[in-house]
Amino acid sequence: MNVILLEKVSNLGGLGDQVSVKSGYARNFLIPQGKAKSATKDNLAAFEAMRVELEKAAAAELAVAQGVYENLNGQVVTIEASSGDEGKLFGSVGTQDIADALKAAGFDVARRDVRMPEGVLRHVGTYEIDVQLHTDVIASITVDVKAA
Repeated sequence: MNVILLEKVSNLGGLGDQVSVKSGYARNFLIPQGKAKSATKDNLAAFEAMRVELEKAAAAELAVAQGVYENLNGQVVTIEASSGDEGKLFGSVGTQDIADALKAAGFDVARRDVRMPEGVLRHVGTYEIDVQLHTDVIASITVDVKAA
């Protein structure tokens, strides 16, 4: 299925690109999320009319993400969790825990923006975690997991 991208989508294309994707991906994700429209003649004409407005909106989102990046990049977040004698946690620290700690520190970060390399953290220690603020802006934070 051919679609027109209304915003930049990771590993797919940028604003205004016409790409061919599987129909299920288009119907179930891209179109309902407002990230794409089917590539018909009417939609192509409507997109060209809206192109300038979409580019301004995309530039504004990027500017906001870069502003947050300046404050967030390099931050150290401390999370206390129950652990055993050897430093293994009773449970784990996941993306929601990190997002909550960032919100407590004054940053509005969603759970889906936290990129965990290992899935969840199960040991006491210091970890480098990425936070994707925009498709082009990725901040790196340090998460310090301490025994409670």
